Amino acid sequence: MTAESTVPSPGAQPWDHGSSPISVLPTRAAGSFRFPLRRPPARPASPLPLVTADLFAALAGALALDGAVRRPVLVGVLVAGALLLRPRGSRPVTGVLDELPVVCGRIAVVWLALAAALAAQHPRHVLAVPALLLGWAVHAVAACAGRGAVHRRRRTALLRRPATALVIGPAATAQRVAAALLRHPRCGVRPVGVVAELPDGAGGLPVLTTGEEVERALIQNGVRAVLTVDPAVRTGKGPLLRALAESGCAVWEVDADRPAYEVRDQLAGFAVRRLDLGARRRTSTRKRLLDVLVSGALLVLVSPLLLVCAAVLRLTDGPGVVFRQERVGKDGRPFTLLKFRTHRPVDEHEAATRWSVAGERRMSPFCRFLRQTSLDELLQLWNVFRGDMSLVGPRPERPYFVSQFSQAYPGYAARHRMPTGITGLAQINGLRGDTSIEDRARFDNAYIDNWSLWQDVCILLRTAAALVRPTGS
Repeated sequence: MTAESTVPSPGAQPWDHGSSPISVLPTRAAGSFRFPLRRPPARPASPLPLVTADLFAALAGALALDGAVRRPVLVGVLVAGALLLRPRGSRPVTGVLDELPVVCGRIAVVWLALAAALAAQHPRHVLAVPALLLGWAVHAVAACAGRGAVHRRRRTALLRRPATALVIGPAATAQRVAAALLRHPRCGVRPVGVVAELPDGAGGLPVLTTGEEVERALIQNGVRAVLTVDPAVRTGKGPLLRALAESGCAVWEVDADRPAYEVRDQLAGFAVRRLDLGARRRTSTRKRLLDVLVSGALLVLVSPLLLVCAAVLRLTDGPGVVFRQERVGKDGRPFTLLKFRTHRPVDEHEAATRWSVAGERRMSPFCRFLRQTSLDELLQLWNVFRGDMSLVGPRPERPYFVSQFSQAYPGYAARHRMPTGITGLAQINGLRGDTSIEDRARFDNAYIDNWSLWQDVCILLRTAAALVRPTGS
């Protein structure tokens, strides 16, 4: 593969998957779609009203007991139990009946644990069965009444000010889903436009076909939700969806052809699921802590090996052991990457623009060994420790190739939402060296969209296992 063969015509759009692609606004880098509008994500409903309702319900249950066991410690245990066992999650609740089994079961667990704790403390404090049932019943009734009032108030507020949304997908399907949502205002979502490649001419909501129209809809209607109604949209319009997510919109995938049977979330009878396409801010602290601890420990452990490699490389290939090269990191920021020098380009232009692989003929046997075993990459542990890179993430590339690949492959520029890494999901799936750039971009974006700390640990373990069966890079 050569870099030149991957470059499309100058007018090609990175999300060109049809005869009339949606155009986008000019951006800082080719293939990077960022609307100028920068809004914080919509905040979820405050848990404080439900917590307050649970507290009063716990107090009511405690006050239903006789004075012999009604004491501050009992009230404290009930309140703590109500807080600790309160159902979590962002799933919308339409009424108290939807959560009645969970609430009553939670309260039963609290009271049984309380009875066991009191019996273990002193036999005189054993709760009789009638007292236990009375406390549970009062607690449950009060909790249902309080939560019912909270849910009723939230539904009223949602009816008055529903979340405005855009529907993305084939025009006919998107209009059908939008019409269903408009017929059911209790779902709390009000579509204001359809984003499609071509209008269907059948009427309905306005059809937005350009990036300027989408941006105007975001500003004028205060759009905070996006619904995709076709699985192909997530792949073909990935850059657009990510740009909308970064502008503060919640992105949902709607199954327009399957009823919402036995699914966790539904909207006007459609099965839906939340897509997390934005750059995950919560990754930074935990990911950085893992990087510092592991890279620091590895630098200490492999320092003798680094010295041996540097000495042999100096003796066999002469001076200039460390190779420094500009690469593109998170958010398109350049940094200096460190490697052991395994190849000496003719000049700086060749170093910046020539695509090389492990079988480079001009490499010495020791340099080829470093390349095939990935030992030349060990110096990048210092890049990780310094904060230029992460242990796990999309591999960094030179600015020249970033520009070329961003124009040629949808979603390539979106890889820079997260710090680049020494290894990544693409690499452990065999995408190293002279392999498909399109496949790499897809794996890298899948890694970012589904990031978890455990996934990083698994990738590191699989990378370590792959070192004993090197394939070159």
